[in-house]
Amino acid sequence: MLKEFKLPDLGEGLTESEIVSWRVAAGDHVALNQIIADVETAKAVVELPSPFDGIVQRLHAEAGDTVEVGSCIVTFELEGPGEDDSAAPSEAPAQPQAAVPDAEPAAEAAAEPAAEPGENAPEPNLVGYGAGPERSGRPARRKRIDAEQPPAAAPTPSPAAATPAAPAPPRSGERPRSTPPVRHLADQLGVDLTLLTGTGMDGLITRDDVLAAVDGTRAGASGPATVGRPAPGTVSHWDAAGTSTALAPAAERRIPVKGVRKHTAAAMVRSAFTAPHASVFLTVDVTPTMDLLARLSERRDLAGTRVTLLALVARAFVIALREHPELNSRWDEERQEIVTFGSVHLGIAAATDRGLVVPTIRDAQAQTLIQLAESLGELTRDARAGTTPPERLTGSTITISNPGVFGIDSGTPILNPGEAAILALGAVQNRPWEFHGELALRRVMTLSLSFDHRVVDGAEASQFLALLGALLSDPALAMLHDAGTGPLPLGG
Repeated sequence: MLKEFKLPDLGEGLTESEIVSWRVAAGDHVALNQIIADVETAKAVVELPSPFDGIVQRLHAEAGDTVEVGSCIVTFELEGPGEDDSAAPSEAPAQPQAAVPDAEPAAEAAAEPAAEPGENAPEPNLVGYGAGPERSGRPARRKRIDAEQPPAAAPTPSPAAATPAAPAPPRSGERPRSTPPVRHLADQLGVDLTLLTGTGMDGLITRDDVLAAVDGTRAGASGPATVGRPAPGTVSHWDAAGTSTALAPAAERRIPVKGVRKHTAAAMVRSAFTAPHASVFLTVDVTPTMDLLARLSERRDLAGTRVTLLALVARAFVIALREHPELNSRWDEERQEIVTFGSVHLGIAAATDRGLVVPTIRDAQAQTLIQLAESLGELTRDARAGTTPPERLTGSTITISNPGVFGIDSGTPILNPGEAAILALGAVQNRPWEFHGELALRRVMTLSLSFDHRVVDGAEASQFLALLGALLSDPALAMLHDAGTGPLPLGG
């Protein structure tokens, strides 16, 4: 019998999602909870598990299509209730079917044989959407319904094969090994991943591999590049090695705005035209903080934790919020009230291949410096890989942005909707600076604080930024604050 799988609401109250890539095709046999697609919401790329154990009869959308929630995306063919199940044990193979090489370990571990279907049998739940029915027996393995040709024998290695070589490209029919954001980038740029050899760990295709293919400069590719090659008759230039490279004329490109970028654009417009933004700036001598950072990096007991400048700033940030909780607030337009949050759910603005995302560290005020450093490390890894869970991309109460990593001195960040303040960190630079009455070369950074002027007065924002600057100029002040001695002194 046939079963339709409709795109579910992925827990964010969204009305649509984009199919980034399919991991199955028509004719594939999939197990319950096996990952069948990568879907991009307004927050992140998430893996979509199968709600059935059966054969993919039809895919109703293509990669790149935007699908409304509730629309059918896959039709499955399940074993009908009228079929004879008694013969199944005798017909089962003696050994379990081997999974195809691109099957994800997590998907294999989660794949279990489905209950015998029937009209009245309850449908299985998706992973992450509640507990499914109890299962027993050994896990099912993914298999491909494909009888076109038997497996080819392994080729005899040539003498040159004795030397280490780059990982072999995926065989025909296999899904290239890459992360969802990289596959999305390749789709936008028109790069065929099956023609690339990944330079990442275990042959993983990286973002740089895709960009290099576009430039036509990738070394060790598994064949001639088909993307970014100049057309015949175009102008050429000569490099230092005397090689002629044709330069194709630049053409206008139109990029559909959807997914994360569409959500970000709408949020920034809503914020900019509803909250009266104001900004204050402070340039501070952070040499003592940089010295502390260097000492922490030398501690053996912290060898497994990378404490960064952002972690130190985040710790000082939540300490300063104890004395100025009004910045950890929001404006309630309907009731015309200021709502002060009870916890600091710290958002960290992160630039990714898919656009700007703001993953959240919940209850940051309760975390130590080391815990914040570990949370930031995990947050950064997930954001770069595009695997941040959707629930961690919502609920921030105040945000830090770090454009200084791009060499930027300062800027005026736009508030996250529903927040009263956002801090931007400039680059740390060596500058001549007054130090103990003399001119010295010091490490200096500019702090930029934007705030909702309905919620926070200029005096409150300035006092908060001055306290934050004092903590970064003299990290020992944090010891006084933690001891509960009252307002911190801001001068020498």
